[in-house]
Amino acid sequence: MKLKVVLQPSDENGYTAYVPSLPGCISEGDTKEEALANIKEAIELYLEPIIDDLAMPQNSEILDVAV
Repeated sequence: MKLKVVLQPSDENGYTAYVPSLPGCISEGDTKEEALANIKEAIELYLEPIIDDLAMPQNSEILDVAV
């Protein structure tokens, strides 16, 4: 899954990262790399309950759709 992440310098040093398509999914880090690693973890935690609730039959397919 690909999501757009906004990475911006924080007022208190470091960086803030958030995902516009996932309201409330935000993280931060002292470096760009740390902020990106932290937002990846935040995304996984954000989506975990949704993925757990999906009950897909065995013959289901997962497809990428561009809009």
